[in-house]
Amino acid sequence: MDDQGSGSASRGEQVEAAEREAAKRRLLDQAEAERVPVEETTRAVPDRRWRRDQR
Repeated sequence: MDDQGSGSASRGEQVEAAEREAAKRRLLDQAEAERVPVEETTRAVPDRRWRRDQR
């Protein structure tokens, strides 16, 4: 870290970086919690169900 700017500016940048990191972590945790396993998304639905109604 460099101390070129004022102390409050670098401290503010540190706080912003920490908040961004925390927000990113929350989003990733939420996405992981809502994730649907691949097996459930690729399961085929039998055609018989809807074809039976069309006859």
